[in-house]
Amino acid sequence: MLNFFHIARNTFRECLREPIFFILLTSAITLIGLFPSLSLFVFREQIKLVIDSSMATTLVFGLVAAVLCASNTIHREIRNGTVLSLLSKPVSRWNFIIAKMAGILAALSVFVFSCNAATVISIRVANDQFQLDFITFYTYYGMIGICSLWGAFRNFYSRKSFPASSIASMLLIIPAFVLFLQIMPLDGKLLPFPWEVVPALVLLFFAVWSMGAITVMLSARLDMMTNLCASSALFFAGLVSDYFLAGSEATLSLSAVLYAVIPNWQFFWMADALSSKTPIPWVYVGWSAVYISLYMTLCAMIAIHLFIDKEVAENVARN
Repeated sequence: MLNFFHIARNTFRECLREPIFFILLTSAITLIGLFPSLSLFVFREQIKLVIDSSMATTLVFGLVAAVLCASNTIHREIRNGTVLSLLSKPVSRWNFIIAKMAGILAALSVFVFSCNAATVISIRVANDQFQLDFITFYTYYGMIGICSLWGAFRNFYSRKSFPASSIASMLLIIPAFVLFLQIMPLDGKLLPFPWEVVPALVLLFFAVWSMGAITVMLSARLDMMTNLCASSALFFAGLVSDYFLAGSEATLSLSAVLYAVIPNWQFFWMADALSSKTPIPWVYVGWSAVYISLYMTLCAMIAIHLFIDKEVAENVARN
């Protein structure tokens, strides 16, 4: 159990220290912050545009972040042979791959949480159809710049990781700013917190976690580019599975099997429900959590099977 904790913790830290992870997260929250400026071109649909665009950004960037985290922490270690130093200790292969998955999912949770906090801020900025909350808008981007400067400061004076320090400061400052906005009036009145959006944002965690589980499973055998292509194919297949695979009468038909195996991302995409002002029950979120837990368990079992007989010293011998 102790080995599991150490491997998961080191994997989490390694993901946050990757410059590409910081670039993806910064790009995602920067784009989410810009979406309110586009809402001036729609009429009475500015909140819908911000929510749809922000959720789509979180999903797409989360997919790329999942592939890069899994490839950098699993396949790269297999390719370089550094995994041999771990497996030479009393660490089983299934313990190694499950701990890696746990660390990657923790890093992806930081990614989605930061994007969700940015989404709430963007909703606040776009609350008025005809005038943006420019004070919140500029403060938000100022905080992103301050977090980057703090990371650079710690890197220069303390030799700490710039990406990890910047992300840690974002993880504290941006949610704190969300809480501050709840007590700061806009045009003389306090705006209510958008509680109706919270279930949809929680479902984004499940979607990105499933992406992380899939990429970990594929990283046991595939390199980064192949993993990205395969994960993207599964992502797009899951988006259209309701239209092409659902409704098959035969229980054991190929369509029914594919519909059961391919993750259905429509379960986690509640933008249509939000636009129609349909409440999202927490019971639905609970059943979605059960679904994604079973799916991640299946991916973990397949990942163990793929890694258990993997010749990790093969690439080292070639080099």
